[in-house]
Amino acid sequence: MRANRCARTCTRVVLLMILTPAALLAPPPAPLAAVATMATVAPAGRNTPTEDTPAADTPTADIPPGDVPDVGRAWPVGTRPPVLRGWEPPATTYGRGHRGVDLAAAPGTPVRAVADGRISYAGRVAGRGVVSVELTGTGDPPLRTTYEPVKATAKAGDTVTAGDIIGTVETGGSHCTLPCLHWGLRKGDTYLDPLTLLPPWLLHRGPSRLLPVLGVPLPG
Repeated sequence: MRANRCARTCTRVVLLMILTPAALLAPPPAPLAAVATMATVAPAGRNTPTEDTPAADTPTADIPPGDVPDVGRAWPVGTRPPVLRGWEPPATTYGRGHRGVDLAAAPGTPVRAVADGRISYAGRVAGRGVVSVELTGTGDPPLRTTYEPVKATAKAGDTVTAGDIIGTVETGGSHCTLPCLHWGLRKGDTYLDPLTLLPPWLLHRGPSRLLPVLGVPLPG
């Protein structure tokens, strides 16, 4: 009996000597909060601001530029106007941003439709003249361009083609420090960069080319 008890005691001592270092060297269990965090990581959502101030129902665009067809065939004003302020999606969900581009344009400058479409709105919003054009063949809902501040010459329901004059730049109502036209682009409630509507030949100037001058002999 005593021999059996001694054998059992010796076995327990040996097992304890083996298991104790393993228990000490094992990494501590992760806290429950950390485990829960790793298991419930949600995908990043879209930002939700308005045109220039925060809001909760107008998301900005994470849509790649390639998803916006380059259907534009004219600049809204001029031939290639200076961009006073570009597309600035907000850094945070409710952060401030600029959901469009500001193009330098003096009051009275003709405002043109950049692509074929239909006037969906021509009136005043918060004291500013606004014209919106739904672009033909751009899906459901269609892409919609907006221009402000504009004194409209077209009316809602009119069909326009690229380059048609839809109004003139108003004297007041602009948020720019210099006279400008604010040009925006939306698909449904999502704001996009309107410059993506323009093909490369309109968006960028081509290289300069030297042309021969008639009547002037070429140098020898």
